[in-house]
Amino acid sequence: MSGAVKTLAGRRIVVTRRRGQSASLVELLRVRGATVLEVPATMIGPPPEPAPLDDALRELERFDWLVFTSANAVGAVRDRLGQLGLPSGITARGPRIASVGAATTRALRHAFPDDGVDLEPESDYRAAGLVRSFEARGCAGAAVLLPVSSRARDELPSGLRALGAEVSAVVAYATLEPPDLREAVSACLDEGFDAAVFAAPSAVEAFVAAAGPRAEGLRAVVIGPTTEAAARAAGCEVLATASPSTAEGLVEALERALGPSPEAG
Repeated sequence: MSGAVKTLAGRRIVVTRRRGQSASLVELLRVRGATVLEVPATMIGPPPEPAPLDDALRELERFDWLVFTSANAVGAVRDRLGQLGLPSGITARGPRIASVGAATTRALRHAFPDDGVDLEPESDYRAAGLVRSFEARGCAGAAVLLPVSSRARDELPSGLRALGAEVSAVVAYATLEPPDLREAVSACLDEGFDAAVFAAPSAVEAFVAAAGPRAEGLRAVVIGPTTEAAARAAGCEVLATASPSTAEGLVEALERALGPSPEAG
């Protein structure tokens, strides 16, 4: 890393992911010379009503698949299993595990080291890619447990249901706005930046709402098509979309969008 070309030297990049999830992205950006402005646009809280998740975890044996779409969902399930005094292993109780992509799989290996991931998209790390993976594998009649955010989209559950799966989507955690978001967004707008990086539609919506009229034409680089659609709908200027949908993909998208840095060397 120490010999990396400073392709983003002099660039000011806003990272909107939570600090616990943005470490790899921030490190990649700083190694390439960028100045990183960390403005987490969302925070995680307990589900507004924990009973549906608790009931599902107590009856985990009745599911064929437990599907994770984020590290947040992994952490929420791990923590709730512990709070309920239930076994920490998943596959020993019956369900196979599916992951939306590499970052979620890494979180799963850390949280559930005795469990393996049975299904993961090869490269398209988003809901559509996971649906295609299930389509190739076959899931008609399968009982699927899907722990999600309070602000989750319907793309994955509806896609799995279209394949014949019986999907139980339960809220495992709440996605909330940090109390100081408006002040933080206003400060980074005052300072100026080259692009804001968004990894979820909820982050786009929260950041834009906090920015108010100043969000019009906001220069954005996004992690995938779903976030891209949210950014365009919010009035942002989408400079580039990551492919693959990873921290490395976001950095490459920034490099493409911003072009050679005058300070690179």
